[in-house]
Amino acid sequence: MHGLSLDIPDKKTVVIIGRSGCGKSVLLKHMIGLLKPDSGKILVKGKDIAKLDDKELDEARKHFGMLFQGAALFDSLTVAENVGFALTRFTKKSPAEIRKLVKEKLALVGLENVEDKKPAELSGGMKKRVGLARAIAMDPEIMLYDEPTTGLDPIMSDIINELIVELQKKLKMTSVVVTHDMKSAYQIGDKIAMMYEGKIIEEGTPKEIQHTKNAVVKQFIKGSAKGPIQVLG
Repeated sequence: MHGLSLDIPDKKTVVIIGRSGCGKSVLLKHMIGLLKPDSGKILVKGKDIAKLDDKELDEARKHFGMLFQGAALFDSLTVAENVGFALTRFTKKSPAEIRKLVKEKLALVGLENVEDKKPAELSGGMKKRVGLARAIAMDPEIMLYDEPTTGLDPIMSDIINELIVELQKKLKMTSVVVTHDMKSAYQIGDKIAMMYEGKIIEEGTPKEIQHTKNAVVKQFIKGSAKGPIQVLG
């Protein structure tokens, strides 16, 4: 990434689109401090994430939730243990209080009576929803989604998209979603930003992006083989 600049409005959903391998997921990792930029700033609530020490970064991350591309559940733990992982580690709540919160978060993503199941017993869509419940367990102010519909069929993808919109309305979070799925982008985004060759080349509302005059953006959103984007292999 070189000279990338992007503003994330408070309590809105920004969708970052772009081809696979263009750096979208790397950008998310910078936002949460897993990677540090060689230059520039990453400001979260006025603080530069890149300059925080380990203790300060751990504290800052408590304000984030993240849904990983493959849900990234712990296979050896139950659903309840996965969802309650951060609550157990970072709070002084009792097991009964954590269990109650876990049930509430699972209900928010449309799951009931799965607390004692292992990830291996769940479908792909259920795993995504458990991952989402875990991501919101600490009531984050900022949610990061890395390709939330990858590997899901169209119906389950639509369910996940509706969940993202619903949770945004209920929890009033600031959300950043990385995807190359334009149906998802239009459905969930207040703002869409196109990443290309390490930069944000255009941003706007879904309607503005749909009517773009930028040839690169137009080729990508239409999924066309013809255009300025070189397709190799």
